[in-house]
Amino acid sequence: METRGLEPVPDSERTGQVRTLFPTWATANMTVLLLIMGAGLIVFGGLNLWQVAFVAVTAPVIGYGLVGAVSIAGTRGGAPGLALSRAVFGQRGNLLPGALIWVARWGWETVNTVTGAYGLLAVCDLLLSVRADTALIMAALVAFVASSFLVSGLGVGALRLCCTWSAYLFGGFSVLVLIHLGIGTQWRALLDRPAGPTALMVAGVGTLAAGGISWAPTGPDFTRYLPRTASGRSVVGATVGGAVLVVLPLVVMGAVMAVATPDLAVSNDPVTFIGALLPVWISVPYLLTAVVGMVLINAMSMYSAGFAAQTLGFILPRAWAVGVNAAISLLLGSLLMMVATSFLDSFISFLTLLAVTFSAWIGVFGVDQLRGRTYDAAALLDTGPAGAYWYTGGFAVPAVAAWGAGLTVGLLFTGVKWFSGPLAATWIGRDGLGWAVTIAVSGGLYALLPRPAGHKDDTPLHL
Repeated sequence: METRGLEPVPDSERTGQVRTLFPTWATANMTVLLLIMGAGLIVFGGLNLWQVAFVAVTAPVIGYGLVGAVSIAGTRGGAPGLALSRAVFGQRGNLLPGALIWVARWGWETVNTVTGAYGLLAVCDLLLSVRADTALIMAALVAFVASSFLVSGLGVGALRLCCTWSAYLFGGFSVLVLIHLGIGTQWRALLDRPAGPTALMVAGVGTLAAGGISWAPTGPDFTRYLPRTASGRSVVGATVGGAVLVVLPLVVMGAVMAVATPDLAVSNDPVTFIGALLPVWISVPYLLTAVVGMVLINAMSMYSAGFAAQTLGFILPRAWAVGVNAAISLLLGSLLMMVATSFLDSFISFLTLLAVTFSAWIGVFGVDQLRGRTYDAAALLDTGPAGAYWYTGGFAVPAVAAWGAGLTVGLLFTGVKWFSGPLAATWIGRDGLGWAVTIAVSGGLYALLPRPAGHKDDTPLHL
């Protein structure tokens, strides 16, 4: 069990290997929601198979390229992402993006919890012909959240081990599903589909990339046990490679399914719908491995959310800080499962807002990395006025100002189910690129502003 919290990992304990990032980020995408996204590109976007494949490759390269780039900071500083950003925003200034990112994590975990619960209910229905009622729904939610909490509470070692084995299992059953679909698909009708509008293809890339971007602040959490000498290119390559390996076949698989069953794109219970499309001997093990994958996705998110809670001042051990998010995701998951009318709309809305919220942090943090930031391990944990990262009253004013400006402008271009900015109707908003504007504004403004008052070149502390 991992007992380390925000404190940086000493060099003597940095024995991790870059290749472990490959199954980690493959597992982060093992969700049947990507099947729904692929179906939506066919049904609502009107794209053909080649356009869907382009979206399925381009989006994770962009999204997880950013994740990999931010992850390099973990090898430099040996601390979680939101602890490292104290050096960028100041001890008090970091509370602003930290609190927003922590709250935004609730949305991702809620959607994933509901999807995992649907998976458990679908397996019960297929094996035992048990129909879901309120009691069974709540039991499925509790089982899913409890499993996520167990793995994330154990820490990074348990996550690495589970991610490796689940990636093998899920990959194997996905191959079986692809073979089954390939045999029964009318390929001529699928391949002869006319190309859809380029604008909708761009919108697909923007929406799908948002899923990867939402992981960027957590990237250093999974690289802090790597040695300082770990290759940055290898970190980015392993991160992007793991994501593409899973995103591409799942999105294409969803598109193939949607040609024969377009209702997949609008199903309120997507997992049960998918189970009904496959024979029992494939659907049951496939859904079970998919549920395991979604448990691990939630465990990864809760693992990082525990660090976020600690940076906000929760005086709790890491495992108990994880428990705070587990309780919140259980509560919000039960509400969403009872009242959601359009699962795809809710999912895309969450992704869009998550991407904009996290992109404001990414722009500032990324530019700070490019400036050659090194980290003072002792100062990261020193939250008092005497610390090197106190700056002006605890705030790195240029970083906080750039973050706030980027977030504001990004929201102006964002339109979702519950919120629409005044510029959401422009092509940037329609194409789901509010996150790109956010990164450009926050990063560009921070690059132009002077370094924080009282800043000194940080001397890395070799532990």
